Amino acid sequence: MPKKFDQIIRPEILDLSAYHVPPSVGMVKLDAMENPYSLPKNIGNEIAQLTANVSTNRYPDTNAISLKSTLREAMGIPVEMDIMLGNGSDEIIQIIALAVARPNAVLMSVEPAFAMFRMIATFVGLRYSGVPLKADFSLDIDTMLAAITKYQPAVIFIAYPNNPTGNLFDAEAVSRIIKATPGIVVVDEAYHVFADASFMSSLVQHPNLLLMRTLSKLGLAGLRLGLLIGRPEWLTQFEKLRLPYNVGVMTQIVVEKVLQHPDVLSQQAAAIKAERTVLNECLKRLDGVEVFPTDANFVLLRVNEAHEVFLELKKQGVLIKNLDGSHPLLKNCLRVTVGTPSENRQFLETLQSLITKSIN
Repeated sequence: MPKKFDQIIRPEILDLSAYHVPPSVGMVKLDAMENPYSLPKNIGNEIAQLTANVSTNRYPDTNAISLKSTLREAMGIPVEMDIMLGNGSDEIIQIIALAVARPNAVLMSVEPAFAMFRMIATFVGLRYSGVPLKADFSLDIDTMLAAITKYQPAVIFIAYPNNPTGNLFDAEAVSRIIKATPGIVVVDEAYHVFADASFMSSLVQHPNLLLMRTLSKLGLAGLRLGLLIGRPEWLTQFEKLRLPYNVGVMTQIVVEKVLQHPDVLSQQAAAIKAERTVLNECLKRLDGVEVFPTDANFVLLRVNEAHEVFLELKKQGVLIKNLDGSHPLLKNCLRVTVGTPSENRQFLETLQSLITKSIN
């Protein structure tokens, strides 16, 4: 007689909850840190012409040589460094975790951080250590260094800026972590375009530093492309775990075409940063709202009864991210993506009406 699923599936997987993506049809969608702007019509037409002639009956270039060359130029990647591509950053995190998953090895990050760091550690059987941030979401460098000494982590993931808090950590503190770590340190720069800060130039100085980027926040979330940048001795090993043809032909040709128009992407990023300033200032003027500094394309805020506020916003067609209950430091916190001016206005007006109603 076949065994039941709970006798086959690992207990730690049985205890997990799947990553939840709520339905968003018909909503003002401000929950997933997406670029709210679509590509201009002329670029759309260029893409349509390209895709019309793609040989979809053939496998894509597994090494994506042309795309990597375009990415190297667009991002100023040092010639000494290699590039590995993934189906979004999630696949890259999983490849790294699989590669270092020796018995009792530790994957470390800060807390709160990107949820997939902890989840993927569980997927591959790594021990996970999350080092709490300070109350203002800055790095607790002394506690971090002590944890490194205690756990000797195989890999540390640090998002820069951090998700879900939005802040940039002190660069010197991050450098101290890199130098103190016996394993590798992966700096996740998913939001670098909104922060004007990067560890790209530090790659040549630190033999154990790797850099992770994604094009999702730039406006290509639907294409699912992430990249890992680092020394050949590391990436040669990680490539062994990358499944062949993991980046489809459509993703390769469309990303390459869009990167030929860097002015469009930079203009959209500038528009998002300008709207971020407006959104921040408007939120600060609302009674009962605490707004945290951000260098990303989202804003973290704290309100009374955050869960109820989230549900009421959702009822009125505005979808944001509820972080209340996900970590003690995020009590009564909500995260809102910077949208278009009209989307931000609808969010602000709805939030203000809810706050006014609760006060009265």
